[in-house]
Amino acid sequence: MSIPQPRQKAKFQSEVTPKVISEFKLTSKMQAPSLQKIVLSVGMGKQLEGTKINPKAREQVIKDLTLISGQKPVMRKATKSVANFKVREGYEVGCMVTLRGRRMWEFYDRLVSLAIPRIKDFRGVSDTAFDGRGNYSFGVQEQGIFPEVDMTEAFFTHGMNITMVFKNSTDEMTKYALAQMAFPFRRPDERR
Repeated sequence: MSIPQPRQKAKFQSEVTPKVISEFKLTSKMQAPSLQKIVLSVGMGKQLEGTKINPKAREQVIKDLTLISGQKPVMRKATKSVANFKVREGYEVGCMVTLRGRRMWEFYDRLVSLAIPRIKDFRGVSDTAFDGRGNYSFGVQEQGIFPEVDMTEAFFTHGMNITMVFKNSTDEMTKYALAQMAFPFRRPDERR
């Protein structure tokens, strides 16, 4: 018995890729953009106490990212000292997890169909947050939008940055592909 592939991956391969190929007049399927990975990262600057991160905050961020992503995150350390932020080289300043393959597609499906619709007063995500190489990043204000996280047990609320990394893409191709995947971009008449 084979496990069926995630529905968003099937949709991307069967519907979105052919549309991108025809829209941008590509000559091969190999030239079409593909979603390589999704990176979730949480900065814990507010939780730094002197020389260490508050242990409760550290445990909660790791627990939340594990529940949301389905895999264990890694702690990130400061690469250089910044006196104004009271950070020294080697301090743990954040946490991140990289999703690939099946977990990536399942996370994308939950993000678009469950998490983003739970944001209060949601008017869409910005359609200008591209990096010039076809990758898209946006942030969420709190972890409570994900149904896996129990906010009654939360020590504090934290946001996270979500980056979608595409291969063989430009900003226009990525925007078109994400729009075809029903990604909730802000409508042009609602831009700030």
